Amino acid sequence: MATDPLSAGLQAVPVPNGTAPSLRYADIGINLSDPIFRGVHHGKRAHEDDLQHVVQRALEAGVRKMMVTGSDLQESKNAIKLAEDYPGMCYATVGVHPCSAKSFGKYPDGPDALMAELRKLALESRNSGKATAFGEIGLDYDRLQLCDKETQLVYFAKQLDLAIELHMPLFLHSRAAAADFERLLKERLDKLPKRGCVHSFTGSLEEMQAMVDMGFDIGINGCSMKTEENLAVVKEVPLERLQIETDGPWCDMRPSHASAQFTKDAPEMPKSVKKEKWSAEAMVKGRNEPCMIPRVAYAVAGIKGVSVEVVCEHAWRNSIRMFGLGEVPP
Repeated sequence: MATDPLSAGLQAVPVPNGTAPSLRYADIGINLSDPIFRGVHHGKRAHEDDLQHVVQRALEAGVRKMMVTGSDLQESKNAIKLAEDYPGMCYATVGVHPCSAKSFGKYPDGPDALMAELRKLALESRNSGKATAFGEIGLDYDRLQLCDKETQLVYFAKQLDLAIELHMPLFLHSRAAAADFERLLKERLDKLPKRGCVHSFTGSLEEMQAMVDMGFDIGINGCSMKTEENLAVVKEVPLERLQIETDGPWCDMRPSHASAQFTKDAPEMPKSVKKEKWSAEAMVKGRNEPCMIPRVAYAVAGIKGVSVEVVCEHAWRNSIRMFGLGEVPP
């Protein structure tokens, strides 16, 4: 039976009567455990914890599901804690991001011990319904200063094999690493029946098509629509392989982006203020939130020349089909 987030422990953040939007969204990439959503910016408290207000705005915008990204062992635990705090709305991913892959070598009891901890955490949270994907894993050759290529390759492969063992769909990251990324996935394709989603996609048309041909979904957010080249790729993403996300607190959509021309009809977003002038009713400037996902949907719709309703329904169904998120798959 589908879980209604408004009747599953979210009484503290209800959608006000008469204001629930008609469109529904699943934000499949949101870093909701980042301290910035608790009022801590760059390690310093700038304002009070406002997570409840962030969730409230998300609900009012039509967000019904959020998949909270796990980027290392601790952040995966933090994501699971949010799934416990917001049952039926928040779900977690478990994994180590390529830029954090050095953490395997720094783990006190060694890399095998960290892998065992990841396995235990993923298994328990998968079985409890709190974790719905293995990730964020992949390769990032744009930021080799954070982790070298060889270390990324080793632990992407190991985590892929763990996800196969656990029968979990993948939540994937790829930056400037298409050849190695595709190779490692292709080698395991017959063992990945649930496939996964390449989130925050910014690759070329050919790279997107290769992922689609292998059966993977494409996650689109503000970073996916910065340039005219990006828009040309988004236009060609098949609706049956489309998912949408904010990747907040990052990847906000800006007036300077190529996508801006397609957001004129999007609903008005809450006002935003500088963090020094924080108020419960306002977003914080420079901090992307789940409530901004309608802008992603409207931009995708404009780029593709279809209605926003078509985009939202396909994205919702694709996310439920792949990740479940407490719903019965269509």
